[in-house]
Amino acid sequence: MKNEETLPRVIWKGAIAFGLVHVPVALYSATQEASLDFDWLDQRSMDPVGYQRINKVTGKVIEKEHVVKGLKYASGKYVVFSDEEIRASFPKATQTVEIESFVKAADVPLSFFEKPYYVAPINRGAKVFTLLRETLLASGRIGIARVVISNKQHLAALYPQGKLLVLNLLRWGEEVRAPKALLSLESLSSDVELKASEKQMAAQLVADLAANWNPDAFRDDFKNDIMKLVAQRVKAGKTATVSTLPSDAGTADDGSSADIIDLTELLRRSLGAKKASKSVGDSAGSKDKSAAVPIPISRKKKSA
Repeated sequence: MKNEETLPRVIWKGAIAFGLVHVPVALYSATQEASLDFDWLDQRSMDPVGYQRINKVTGKVIEKEHVVKGLKYASGKYVVFSDEEIRASFPKATQTVEIESFVKAADVPLSFFEKPYYVAPINRGAKVFTLLRETLLASGRIGIARVVISNKQHLAALYPQGKLLVLNLLRWGEEVRAPKALLSLESLSSDVELKASEKQMAAQLVADLAANWNPDAFRDDFKNDIMKLVAQRVKAGKTATVSTLPSDAGTADDGSSADIIDLTELLRRSLGAKKASKSVGDSAGSKDKSAAVPIPISRKKKSA
């Protein structure tokens, strides 16, 4: 089945904010789960097998109301939180992709990219959406933004892909291990001399295997083999009937979208605000240049 045959469900609605400009958009998942999910079944009755909460010390089953959440801060020591305390710490959902800066696309290592979403304009946002997309494309830069999805704050990169924009959730800096320690390995720290003939043959091998990117040319062999077995056993009637359990249906995160007013005026005001901020920063920096920090491009805008 081709991925593009079915229009994905809208999972989030809001706006991209840069300067004083808001672009009303919708987010669509750019990926879908394709791995095999083996369910646990009771061999004697073919009933679904669930999970229980087990006290790891006594080995006894405990009820849900006796379970609390804690974070370990030392060996055997925890700080316990109530559900209310955790909910109170959730970031406020703003329904806004707040762009904080535009960086060179090549400066963000691929190891930071985690989960992509397609972004498309809604309502009257087509013109300013196109402007943002084409500007990013021409500049070779991507937007670095913050966004709250499902009560969780994310760092994200916004970049053009064809007629769409892609919002790719990023790993936080503390989640990506620095490769510095690996550089001390003997296999990497010592100088390696390469012969010209070796370089030439390696380049020739790369040229021989050069191809255009085509994801459909690659398949998960394990999944395909299992699905062949499934088809064979279904055809032979070697199946089991399992009781169907009710499941919770998910709901889309429906947010408000921003109205678009005069685009030229918004851009002019955004540039004016940025110049004014820069002037203030420059005067402060003349007193203490070591304290100077980059000024974010985006400004929060109160909804009408």
